[in-house]
Amino acid sequence: MARRRSAAELLEAADSAGTAIQAKDREAEARAELEQSRSSVLPLGKILDRTSDTRGLSSQHVSDLAESIAVLGLLEPLVVDRRGRLLAGGHRKAAVFVLKEANPNAYAKHFSNDLVPVRLVDFDAEENPDLALQVEVTENEKRRDYTPGEVRALAERLRDAGYVDVKGRPAKDKKALRPALEVIIGKSIRTVRRYLNTEIEESVTEIRLSKREDNSAVITSLRRLQTELNRWQKAYSETETPELQMVSKDVTRLLKRVETALKKARN
Repeated sequence: MARRRSAAELLEAADSAGTAIQAKDREAEARAELEQSRSSVLPLGKILDRTSDTRGLSSQHVSDLAESIAVLGLLEPLVVDRRGRLLAGGHRKAAVFVLKEANPNAYAKHFSNDLVPVRLVDFDAEENPDLALQVEVTENEKRRDYTPGEVRALAERLRDAGYVDVKGRPAKDKKALRPALEVIIGKSIRTVRRYLNTEIEESVTEIRLSKREDNSAVITSLRRLQTELNRWQKAYSETETPELQMVSKDVTRLLKRVETALKKARN
């Protein structure tokens, strides 16, 4: 039989539940504020610092962001309260300042008249610091999720600006593409690699098919291969010989690749 909880334990549980509910309410309020925020611009010098920083700034991250902003502009606006006080985007703001000092031409190109894109949230952070903190957390969680196609388009623009996609450390006068994309889109280097490899696989397949002058001949050959593989599989799929079982697995994988190639050849 389960032990009955004491009055003190019940009070503690109720207090914990109340705290959790308040946290959820605060999160919902922050999300609502962000959804109701409006796009605007502010002079860089009018964007006030936060009253307190929840995390320190990484100089390397700021430097990497500044280099990407020089090429792509500020993809994610800063988030400010009604007085222009920064709520989210400390690294982005610092990177814009670095760009202004290090590359005035690029800064003028992306921030004409010294105006920086912002999302204006209609409350005062000093009057409501708890909500300000929650807005910062929520904004980081709700950052735009780039599609693979958008990431590949960004990669192409970075390549045009001198970024290179190489293994290991690039030459001194070159910049690494994948780490830059990781900083820009807020995804892991593994995700960036997957997005870029998808582009490579698709382009290789298209090139191979386009090199065939007679596409109907390709389809005919693939169909013959498919027929032979199906015939072999039916004849030997029940075999107990280890060697033939291995071959049967390879045939199954090859059949899937043939089916994929047929679909692409028909389109």
